[in-house]
Amino acid sequence: MPGVDAGEEILVKFFLGSWLIGSCLELVLMGVLSCQFVNYYNWYPDDRRGLQSAVAILCLLNVLKSAECFASLWIFLINHFGDIQYDLQLSATGWWDTANPLMVAILDFYVQCYFCTRLWGVSKRWWVVVPIFVLFVFALFSMAIGTYYIATLQEQQVTDWFAAHLSSVFAGDVILSVTTAYFLIKTRKSVISKETTQLIRSLTRLTFQTATPAAVVAMFNLIFSQMHRTNQPLLGYVEIAFNQVLPKVYAISMMYTLNVRRTIRARAAGSRVSGSRNGSGGDGPSLGGRVQSRHTNGDIELGRIEVVTQRETTRHVDVTGMFHSTQSIEDGKLILSNPDQKIYGTSAQ
Repeated sequence: MPGVDAGEEILVKFFLGSWLIGSCLELVLMGVLSCQFVNYYNWYPDDRRGLQSAVAILCLLNVLKSAECFASLWIFLINHFGDIQYDLQLSATGWWDTANPLMVAILDFYVQCYFCTRLWGVSKRWWVVVPIFVLFVFALFSMAIGTYYIATLQEQQVTDWFAAHLSSVFAGDVILSVTTAYFLIKTRKSVISKETTQLIRSLTRLTFQTATPAAVVAMFNLIFSQMHRTNQPLLGYVEIAFNQVLPKVYAISMMYTLNVRRTIRARAAGSRVSGSRNGSGGDGPSLGGRVQSRHTNGDIELGRIEVVTQRETTRHVDVTGMFHSTQSIEDGKLILSNPDQKIYGTSAQ
């Protein structure tokens, strides 16, 4: 590059290269998210207003973050093309550059709150959810402090607080996923119905499918953020690329969790239709005609589930809360309502 010495050329590759790659990936994932948002509002118009508002806020925050990414690239590569020293100083002089890690942390925290709510629905134990939530709050607090040290150009403190933030995020994600899976598996062992067992198994897989991408990106983010301490400090700038992508990965995980309800319902419908051809509904006699269809009110994952015993007592359980019970669901009937108000029932002996 004309007018740039070898040292600055390396900085361009690691610093601006990481910004460029991370921002391009971020914008691509924004396209994926846009499709997820459109699908959500087309598929689940009857979800409760609180959940629809939460999705709308998530959409707005991610659009603003993508706009910030695009503006950053324009400033770095167009307005100040070739001036790498000025670009580096923007971390302290440009509020949008200084606050970028904090914006990422806020977006991450927003989705983490959703998954904590999901864990509460699964466990119904505050002493399980609160420590994990506190860990995420500490992660956000750590990044707020780290942002202060970014503005004051105290690199050592920035590295320390980044380590505290990313370690908390990674640990919180792992603990949250394992805990959610534990309560799902614990409930599955007390269930006799094959369809109910399959439902819980699907939710367990979903837990790890949605948590793994964010945890992996956070792990690489942590690793490269600590490279500033090594004899190859320039590798520390690679962290920028992972940091740009992280909030989009979190948002995609949340939207996938919400949108996959359609697929799981379709599978439940197919399973029911297959079982009903034998006339008995699979595992035992049907209790048809005793339960009325109920309107789904936007439960976090699958909608409303009813367990009906042969004594004709009905227990209404939202999917977010059904898994805290360790009681056997013997002689029961699982009914899963879908957006079209159809009922799929399977009886257990």
